Amino acid sequence: MEPSKYYALSSSASSSSSSSDDSDEEIAIATLVGLYEANNGLMLEIVRESTRKRKQWGGSVPGQKYYRRERGAGHDRLVVDYFAEYPVFSPSIFRRRFRMRRDLFVRILNVIEEHNPYFVQKLDACQVRGLSSLQKMTSSMRMLAYGMPADATDEYLRLGESTTIECFIHFCQSIIEKFGDVYLKSPMADDVSKLLAVGEARGFPGMLGSLDYMHWEWKNCLTAWKGAYCGHVKKPTMILEVVASYDLWIWHAFFEMPGSHNNLNVLDRSPLFDELVQGRAPSANYSISGHAYNMGYYLADDIYPPWATLVQTILSPQGAKKQHFSMMQELTRKDVEWEFGVLQARFAIIKGPARF
Repeated sequence: MEPSKYYALSSSASSSSSSSDDSDEEIAIATLVGLYEANNGLMLEIVRESTRKRKQWGGSVPGQKYYRRERGAGHDRLVVDYFAEYPVFSPSIFRRRFRMRRDLFVRILNVIEEHNPYFVQKLDACQVRGLSSLQKMTSSMRMLAYGMPADATDEYLRLGESTTIECFIHFCQSIIEKFGDVYLKSPMADDVSKLLAVGEARGFPGMLGSLDYMHWEWKNCLTAWKGAYCGHVKKPTMILEVVASYDLWIWHAFFEMPGSHNNLNVLDRSPLFDELVQGRAPSANYSISGHAYNMGYYLADDIYPPWATLVQTILSPQGAKKQHFSMMQELTRKDVEWEFGVLQARFAIIKGPARF
């Protein structure tokens, strides 16, 4: 209702008050009804005006322009370059650019396509084929391998920035859900036996791996959180704690601790020894100098606490025996540092600042 109509209604009700005993009640009811209708009319006009403003931009999303990317052409080019019977680029170039062999890439693609329907190619509302699973997974691998921004895949793969980020998130979640139980598990009894045999051959009976952590810079850290995430690096970082073995297998990974923490704080929050404390960890039986032990240990640097499950180097070793032990401990502990170096070399997204 227009404001003038409301005032007319209110005025009409007021003029009839002299000839009726219920004039006060009628005025109150008319006033409430008038206010209600006027408010509804005002809100309706606001909604219509907002709708008119949105329509002038066009597209399915307000403010977003539609680009005819020719998604099918991007899929065809990708197939010709890498996945045809006689592709343009050789298998060695495929391995260098995708960080894996083509048969492994196809196997992972089939697994996540079966697990997550997001990667299945579908028809849109206009019955036009959408992005293929090859395009979606390739865009995610390019971001992991080269650390490139999301919109850098648009020219070759024909994916928009928001779609690329969405594909990347779905890809990481699918990989964790399908392969996490195999490649992110704690060592079982057979694994412990193998690690003990390798450790004894390297001069450290009872060793299960090397423990260390690294800082990963967080580019888009919130300003209010920078104090908690800035440590000795002087930039917002997150901490990745890892236990790695001689073959670069990661047996433990703990992530997202603020960069202001040190080794002791991270270890205190880490679930590394949870199964051992609860009695569910497999026993590690070995003997040193005639003494039998049933609990393995990890090699660590000198900042970690002197626990029975952690073996540190000797600071300022005196004597040939201690110097030899310190040298061998530091040499063997390089496994985890080697792991960090390989990860950063193969997947540049870890080497650069985290953007998500």
